[in-house]
Amino acid sequence: MDTSIFEHRESEIRGYCRAYPTVFTAASNARQTDEQGRSYLDFFAGAGVLNFGHNNERMKRAVIRFLEDDGVVHSLDMYTDVKRAFIERFVEVVLEPRGMDHRLQFMGPTGTNAVEAALKLARRVTGRHEIVAFGRGFHGMTLGALALTANDYFRQAGGVPLAHVTRLPFETEPGGGLKALEEYRSRIEDPSSGLNPPAAFVVEVIQAEGGVNVATAEWLHAVQDLAHDLGALFVIDDIQAGCGRTGSYFSFDGMGLDPDIVTLAKGVGGFGTPMAMNLNKPEHDARWSPGEHTGTFRGQGISFVAGREALEYFTDDDLMDAVTAKGQRMRDRLQTLADAHGDKGWEVRGRGMMQGLDVVDGGFAKAVQTAAFEAGLLIGPCGSGGRVLKLIPPLTIPDDDLDDGLDLLAGAIDTALGAA
Repeated sequence: MDTSIFEHRESEIRGYCRAYPTVFTAASNARQTDEQGRSYLDFFAGAGVLNFGHNNERMKRAVIRFLEDDGVVHSLDMYTDVKRAFIERFVEVVLEPRGMDHRLQFMGPTGTNAVEAALKLARRVTGRHEIVAFGRGFHGMTLGALALTANDYFRQAGGVPLAHVTRLPFETEPGGGLKALEEYRSRIEDPSSGLNPPAAFVVEVIQAEGGVNVATAEWLHAVQDLAHDLGALFVIDDIQAGCGRTGSYFSFDGMGLDPDIVTLAKGVGGFGTPMAMNLNKPEHDARWSPGEHTGTFRGQGISFVAGREALEYFTDDDLMDAVTAKGQRMRDRLQTLADAHGDKGWEVRGRGMMQGLDVVDGGFAKAVQTAAFEAGLLIGPCGSGGRVLKLIPPLTIPDDDLDDGLDLLAGAIDTALGAA
């Protein structure tokens, strides 16, 4: 295995390759293969991009046909047949059944760009500049989105003050819950508090990078009510938890919520090719002027083709029923591991096929990640100090591979405990 060119020529910024020090050459569904021919089970799935697995066969065939027919791969925001087909299918499959009349806004193909666009629109609509974000949240690496992100390691890399954000505790944080929201409401309504009303509240239903922290419907409704009572927009960041990950298309399905803006990326492109899209209520979207938020790669034909094919998974309940069942198996196995080490205070959190095991100690979680890689399993720690082992395998993972991966995780935990 030769990694010298990466080590000598690629930037020091590289990260994941340090945790997975091999050269991958092929991938299919939930498995990747390296140059030595070794197979790895992928419980990381491109940080949630590969919800439908590596080289999904249905999407691959659709993309190949598109390329062989000389389809328009790059189009800025010009009209193309594949863009039309994606929008039509998204409206039919996702929006209309939910009674959502939101407009689809495409931008540069990353989640952080989706968040930046949401912030711009909220500030345009309200004429305000302050944004309410929540502790342990992650929203991206560009400066506006980074200002919302709570992780100090990421924030310090910004190099400038990250302003115009008021941070409240997430529901599951110490000091969080309904009381914290009411206290903020009282302060805003007090003309002597010195606080200005915000343009938006931006929240994740499940804080993926923040440690798989799950909000309740009651608390989310309280956030939405507070936002609207204060004349602010209610924005849900569904970039990692959306697109089927929790057992329904949106992480907030079934909660009766009515977000003004929903940010999407990662899994929305289906195949692993980049795509980001915001859903804006029409009355807010009407405040945009043409070209105010652009992006050279917002018309990515391959992602439209694969993304449309991904939507077919949501025309019946087969995949989402499987996600619910697999998610419960994942949770049960993690709970067994936590119970076996009851003296350590480990905790299982998650919904659907986003499950996390909080092992309290970031150093130990890193040791588990290393042992897992050596055993043939890819996982990614997250949360404060990297203390949570997050499992986000492809939604299409075969049952046998899911069970094998959970076995490998249990073995990696035993290895790390033995080395401690």
